[in-house]
Amino acid sequence: MTTGNGSESRFMTDAEVRSVMQAGLGKLDVAGKRVLIIIPDGTRSGPIDLFFRLFHELLADQAAALDYLIALGTHQPMTEEAIHRHLGVTAEEMATTYTNVHVFNHHWEKPETFATLGIIPASEIETLSGGLFSQDVPVRLNKMIFEYDQIIVCGPVFPHEVAGFSGGNKYFFPGISGSEVIDFTHWLGAVITNYKIIGTQSTPVRDVINRAAAMIDMPVFAVCFVVLGDNVVGVFPGEMNEVWPQAVELSSQTHIKWVDRSYKQVLSVMPDLYDDIWTGAKGMYKMEPVIADGGEVIIYAPHISEISYSHGRILDEVGYHVRDYFLKQWDRFSDKPWGVLAHSTHLKGMGAYENGVERPRVQVTLATQISPERCAQVALGYRDPATINPEDWANREDEGILLVPHAGEMLYRMKAEPD
Repeated sequence: MTTGNGSESRFMTDAEVRSVMQAGLGKLDVAGKRVLIIIPDGTRSGPIDLFFRLFHELLADQAAALDYLIALGTHQPMTEEAIHRHLGVTAEEMATTYTNVHVFNHHWEKPETFATLGIIPASEIETLSGGLFSQDVPVRLNKMIFEYDQIIVCGPVFPHEVAGFSGGNKYFFPGISGSEVIDFTHWLGAVITNYKIIGTQSTPVRDVINRAAAMIDMPVFAVCFVVLGDNVVGVFPGEMNEVWPQAVELSSQTHIKWVDRSYKQVLSVMPDLYDDIWTGAKGMYKMEPVIADGGEVIIYAPHISEISYSHGRILDEVGYHVRDYFLKQWDRFSDKPWGVLAHSTHLKGMGAYENGVERPRVQVTLATQISPERCAQVALGYRDPATINPEDWANREDEGILLVPHAGEMLYRMKAEPD
C-alpha cells in the first residue's frame, strides 16, 4: 500500500509531510526491531533535517535501534560537524535528545566494509546492457545492513546522468556498494552517454542496479521525495518498486525545463553544496542537451578549489575526454577505475576521437580556484572567476546566452530534440 502526496504546482507544508509520513510509516511493524535508515550526504538537496525529526518522532519509541548510514558512494566522509548541520541538530541535542541515535559514514575505502551478496553472471549482464557488455559483476554491499531488521531508504529523486533518475535502489548501488557495481554501472552509463540517459526512467543502468538490489534478502522500505531546494514537492513512502516510479513521474514534471532553442554559452552557477568538480560537474550534465554544437558551458564556482577529493590523483593522470577517446585506446585505460573514466566523459560531453584528434562537441570551462595550469593538464578550459559577474549574464537568451543561477538539479531539454 502506498501513501503519497505531491504536485509540481505547490510546496508541501511540514504538517502535510508529517501526515504522509505518519500514514506510510504506520504500516511498518518496527516494534523491538533494529532499524537502519540510509540517507544522502550533503551533496543532495532536501530537508533531511525534517525527515530526521519525523523518523525519530514516529519510530524511536517503537524501535530497539534507530540508526543512520550516509550513502556516500565514493564521496568524502562527512565530519561530525557537517553531519550535525545535515541533520539540523546541535552537538548538545545529539548527546541528549538523540543520544541513542548513531550516524555512520559509509567507509567505501575499506575492504572490510563489505559483504559479497553474489554475482550477476555475464549472460544476464549481456541482456541487461543490451549487448554492450558480457562479464560477471560481483555484488558487494556494506555488511552493516545485516546488523538490522529493517532498512529504510530515504532520499530525493532527480534526473541523473548515470542512471536516468536518482534515488530508490541507487542508495544501495552505488550509495553503499563495493567498487565493482559502481564502476560497471557508471561506465555502462558513460558508453550509452549522459546525453541519452539523463531524465529517462527506464535505462540499462537502472536495470543493473535493480538486479543487484534484488539480492538484498531483508525488509526494505522507501521514502522517496521530490524537492525544489529545501521545499518539498512530494513524498512517497512505501514499497520501493511502487513509490520510486511515482517520485520519478513528479520529478520529471518538476526538474525538467523544456526550452525552444539551444545556447552557444551557458553560465552554470554552482551552489556551495558542491565542493569539488566531481560533484559540481552537474553544471554540465544537466545543461548538455541544450548547448549548441561548438558552444561552451562555464562552471562558475569560486568556492571550489579541488577537482575531486576522492579521485583527483587519477583524474590528473587521465584528464577529461570524450567517450571515444577511451574506447579507441582501451588498452591504455581499461585498468583505470571505470567510475572515474565515466565521470571524465560525462563532464567532457559528447564528441569524437579520430586519427589521434579529439573533437568535443562542447567546450567545458572552469571558473573556480583551480589553476589555469591544472585545468590545462586535465584538458578543461580556464576562466578567472573574478572576471565574471553573473548579473551580466541575465536576460540574454535572445543572444544565445543562458544564466543558470542554481545549477546542478534542473535538467534542460529541447522541445524538439535534434536528429
